[in-house]
Amino acid sequence: MDYKVHWIIDGIMNVDANSKEDAEKIVQEKLQNFVKNSDDLMNFFIAKSIQGQAYLPGTEENENFKKEDDNSSDLKNESNQDDT
Repeated sequence: MDYKVHWIIDGIMNVDANSKEDAEKIVQEKLQNFVKNSDDLMNFFIAKSIQGQAYLPGTEENENFKKEDDNSSDLKNESNQDDT
């Protein structure tokens, strides 16, 4: 059988920048260049998107992870409802 697999790579990178927007732009450009120049990522793994968000370590970091945890539990609850 032919199966489709949706894969996600998650990472965190420290970036020295003047603003969150600059930090996001730096990482976005580096990742886009890496993916575009990787024959395997473009043609074998068929990379479709890159997404990221900058934040300051400490309070903002805790707020971002809290939001992700809240969203994850919402998704789990939705998927449990679909199973019934």
